[in-house]
Parts: sequence; structure tokens; C-alpha cells
Amino acid sequence: MNHKQLTWKDLQPDILQYKSVFSKIREHAVDPIERVQPRLINGIAHLCHQKQGVPILLVCSSENYDYLKLIAQIAQNIIVPSSSLFGGNYQITNDTVILKPPSDTQHSFTSQGKVYFTDWIEKNLLFGYSCIYKNKIHLEPGLIHQANGGTLVLSLKSILLQPKIWFYLKKSIEQGYIELPPQNKKLPLPILIPPIPLKLNLILCGDLESLQNFQIIDSESYKMAIYTEFEEEITILNEDDMLNWCRWTIYLAEKHKLPIPEETFWPELIKEGVRFTNDKEILPLCPRWLIRHIRESVLIMDKLLDGQALHNVLKVRLWRENYLKETIMNNLRQNLTATEGEVIGQINGLSVIDYPGHPRIIGVPSRITCVVYPGNNELVDIEGDAKLGGNIYVKSMMIIQSYLMAQLKIQLPFVASLVLEQSYSEIDGDSASLAGICVLISALSEYPINQQIAVTGSIDQLGNVQPVGSINEKIESFFDVCCMHNLTGKQGVIIPIQNTSHLSLNQEVVKSVKQNNFHIWTVTNINEAVYLLTGKFWKNKEDQENCLLHTIQKRISNYNTTPDSSQFSWLKWFYK
Repeated sequence: MNHKQLTWKDLQPDILQYKSVFSKIREHAVDPIERVQPRLINGIAHLCHQKQGVPILLVCSSENYDYLKLIAQIAQNIIVPSSSLFGGNYQITNDTVILKPPSDTQHSFTSQGKVYFTDWIEKNLLFGYSCIYKNKIHLEPGLIHQANGGTLVLSLKSILLQPKIWFYLKKSIEQGYIELPPQNKKLPLPILIPPIPLKLNLILCGDLESLQNFQIIDSESYKMAIYTEFEEEITILNEDDMLNWCRWTIYLAEKHKLPIPEETFWPELIKEGVRFTNDKEILPLCPRWLIRHIRESVLIMDKLLDGQALHNVLKVRLWRENYLKETIMNNLRQNLTATEGEVIGQINGLSVIDYPGHPRIIGVPSRITCVVYPGNNELVDIEGDAKLGGNIYVKSMMIIQSYLMAQLKIQLPFVASLVLEQSYSEIDGDSASLAGICVLISALSEYPINQQIAVTGSIDQLGNVQPVGSINEKIESFFDVCCMHNLTGKQGVIIPIQNTSHLSLNQEVVKSVKQNNFHIWTVTNINEAVYLLTGKFWKNKEDQENCLLHTIQKRISNYNTTPDSSQFSWLKWFYK
């Protein structure tokens, strides 16, 4: 058998290999932007050299204030400052407005070609306006005048909500000048205001949904625009990658005027980062995520921004956000979830609940049962029939049936009924399919399953086990239930082997595994999972008669050769 029992060292990212990196962070200061956002930098550089049409850079990113500000700062660092002045100087004489060439940046409509950003646009805010104020002509510049000759960073959502503003902005850039509109359309000024020359690059930031909507309202601009992405994650393959991530974090901290973390701060941040990305080799680059952890640690730190400060922050945050989970776990005390003994046709599956509005995904053990009764080769999926199963869940039940039929190679004279007990809302996903096939095998073979072990994993039609999401939350939920009942030292969880790289479990689980009080096994196929759960092979080429597949085939054969196996045999009960 190829199943593997994980050690406590497998349950968290290997941070020791990067210990020397944390002391090098402040040495040889290097701009981390080029290392962590190369695509964004390339896109901005390409935008600066675009001479024809409307120079637009589409950036797939979040659209909040922090992201727009950061992208504007990065653009300002990349774009070579211009020695020229742009725009002009309006001079008002009596009832006449004259436009003179730009000569002094103190003039409201004269700019130096810098980078500006805003997360919301309105017509007057963007284009400025003209009006009569106290019987005098008043000309108010807009953001477009401040950014004239340079670059303007905008949120796509604000554009999509006001498409007329977008098309007016686009037209102005195309024609190379911008007219100053009246503050009130119904009260236009009785004088002519000369248009001002306009040269402007645009960086439009939005998520995929916003980009799709922009493509719909202006497909021409979308096709001609440069496209790039703000990278939200970095893959850590060596010390240089880790160093770049740490320096990026420090770069963000300095931009927000926060202290630089101590060496002990990084291991705690890495463990939390792995939980966030669900991969030991991937860490988040999200500015808001990184700054949040530093800022909250600063609030409660003693003297230094160290690992203890972040540990305390995470502990308090978990307590603050954990009331709902505690309520759910307390309810589990009263249900029939078993963590000891053996039962035929019952298994502990692992699922998660994602409540809208709640900041955490909550792991919950699920009791899955299966009963078998005489019938005609049918798998009854109660969740699906009750319309409580989503499309992916229903698909996984079909895969279970297809796999079983392919292995048995004969029709079942039974009906197998499968259900997640006490589930009252819609479920979806395929992470219960490994548990489903195992409990189905148990019910058909009439062989018990060890209730001390919980299972999560997806399967394909060939019997291979596939990875699932939220693996840390699932493992920790079953561990909590076992602790509530009683840790026996033999309890544990079966997970897909691919999920090993996603583990970043809390210290309670790590400590328990280290003390051999809790166990985690990885499997690659159904045969390995069945063996761990029952102590018997599902299939065994060397001893075909001593496996559960043979037991089921034998049971089917005996049933088919029994005279009372007629589909009307139940009628005899009426004549007794």
C-alpha cells in the first residue's frame, strides 16, 4: 500500500530553510516591484510608448482605493518625468476668456504630466466646470487638467456606472483637446471658453467582471487597449523568491509609515499566508492583506513588531470571529457523529460552510450513511432527489455510480441509498465523493468502517483520489469534535496526497500529531482509503478472494441464485 502517515513536520510550511533570509532583508536594498510585479511594469512601460489612438492600459486588479493608489505610485516611479509643461493658462479680461500657452505650474490649468488616481468619478470632478460666481466668471479645473500630459488611474466600476462620462473622456483624448463644460447645462455661459490641449494616458483597473462589462460597452477600446494583471500571489521556489516577498511587504509597510517587522515576525506571517493561499509554495501579494496584519500587530505590540505580536493578533481575531463556529460545534455534541467504534454503512465526511457575510470558512464533520435493500441496480442520491445537491455534487454521485458499476462488471440486484444526515440546506462540491464510495462499499459488503477516521477527497471514474479545497478547516473541525468527545490516540483524517502541499494547521493539531494522539494519512486511490477505514483491501490481485470487491460480487451472486430473490418475493408477507 502506498498510503502515507504524515509527521508533524508535514503539517506546516518548512520555514527553517528560509531562516537565513530574514536577516538579509535589509541588506542591499533592492526595489521589489520589478521582482513581484513584472507584468504590471511591462504594461505601464508599453503604455508610455504608445503614440496612436487612445493610450489605454487595462489592469486586472482590485478597484479599491489602496490598489489604485499603489498602482499610481508604481506608475509614477516608472514613467520618466517630463521637462515640458502641459495644458495652458486661462486669463479672464472683463467678459473675455483667453487661453495662453503653459508657463507656470502655479496656474490651475497648467500641469507637469504627473500620475493621478481616483476611485470614483463625477463629471465636474473629472472635467472641471465653468460658472458665474458673484457676477464673475469662475473656471474650475478637473482631475483631467491636473493629469494632463501624464497618466490618470481610474476604477472601471465608476466608469461603467457612468458610461456617458467615459465616452466624453475618450472623445476628448482622441481629438486632443478638452472643453470646459458649464456647471449647469441649463445655464451655459454667454461667452466662448477656448478648449485646452489634452494629452493623456489612461490606466483602467478592474476585476474580470468589470473588464467583461467594459468589453461589452466599448469593444473597440477593449480590443485596442494593452492588457496586464496585478499579480496577487508569488510562487516561492527558492531564497530569492522569499526575499522578494519580504521586501515587497516592507515596501508596503514603509508606504503606510509602519515599522519594519523583526525576524521572528516572518514565520508567523508565512504560516498565515499559506492558509490564505492554500498552498505552501504560494504567498499573497495583496497589499490590503499584508498591511492589515502589520497594522493590527503594531496596535498590540510591546516594543517590537515580532512574531509574538502577530501570534497574539491572530489569536484574538480568531476568538472575535469564532462565535458562529463555536455554536455549530456545540450543536455537534448533541448529534450522532461518532468518533469511536465501527459501523456498517456510516462514515465521517468533512465539509465546509461558507456563510455570506462571515469572514471565515467553517469546517464541519458530516455523517454520511448508506443503506442497501432489494431493487434494480440503482443509487438513490437523497440530497439530489430532494433538490439539496448542487450540480457538482450531483456529478460526483454519478461518478461514484459509474466507478462502482465498472468495477463490479455485473448489475446490482440492490438499491443503495446515500445521504448526508441532518443537512438542511443546499450542498455542492465533490469533496465527499471519496467518503461516498467508501460508505457504499461498506454497505454493499456489510463490512464496518472505523468511526475514528474521517475522510475527504474527490474521486475520478478510474478510482484516483483528487485534491479538495479548505483542507485545513476540514481537518481542524474533526480534530475539535474528537477533542469534545475524547481523544483516543487512534483518531485521524484521510486526505488526498496532493493536499499535503496545502497544509498549515494550527498548533493544537500539530502538537497532537507530534504526540501521536491524532493522525493524518494521505492516499492516492480508493483502495488505500478503504484499507485504512476497514482493514481490508477493496481490490487485491494477489488474494482476490480476500477483498471487499469479491465479497460484494459473492453477495450479488448468492442473491441472484436464491429463489426468493424474485422482485415479487415481498408479496409472501401478505399470506403469512
